[in-house]
Amino acid sequence: MPVRPALLLLCLSVPLAAKALCTSDNVAPPAAVLERFINADCATCWQDPATPSPASAGTVVLDWVVPGRKGDEAPLSTVATGEAVERLQLLGRQVPEHSDAVTTRREGGRLGLRLAQGGAFNDYVGASIELESPGRQPWRAWLLLVEQLPAGTEGSPVARNLVRNVFRPEWAPPAARSPGRLAETRAMQIHEGAQPGRLRLVAVLQDARGRIRAIRRTECAE
Repeated sequence: MPVRPALLLLCLSVPLAAKALCTSDNVAPPAAVLERFINADCATCWQDPATPSPASAGTVVLDWVVPGRKGDEAPLSTVATGEAVERLQLLGRQVPEHSDAVTTRREGGRLGLRLAQGGAFNDYVGASIELESPGRQPWRAWLLLVEQLPAGTEGSPVARNLVRNVFRPEWAPPAARSPGRLAETRAMQIHEGAQPGRLRLVAVLQDARGRIRAIRRTECAE
């Protein structure tokens, strides 16, 4: 019988951060994020030799596949995610006919954002995100389960961080919320075809003005 997310969360009753296999600890926070969007209808966009690469080592890459007009018949439909459309809207971009790319730099002082990731368990992975000293302002957090794909995968000319799952915690706070800490623990599904050993977490945190204030990613212990 498949293990339900609620049961997996029960298994994570011990704080995930205490037994995580992968965390953002000791990982230099990226200074920018390059988000590459491919329309699922575009069979050749994945293999495009003109695929943009990050301009600096301090940039983390996110690869989004946007649902196309062909729906489930689109060549890349199996890895498309509806949240890619929401992400484009937040960036003020239209769904591309073929592909698009946007680089955004982190702004402001460093924030205490931390990620932790547990091992794969019956098609789910435990994930946590924590923000210290959030104050009382609203935050928009995107916690992304990505699959690290080496260059050459399915003919891609570049390595990719393919977005496989998305969690957006409700961090638009009530007035009475304690300003000390925000934290969420979540069971995130591993979608069919993803290799658990390649999965990592990336988080992008934006303030009420839409500015990216923190970017974090996990690395895993050997």
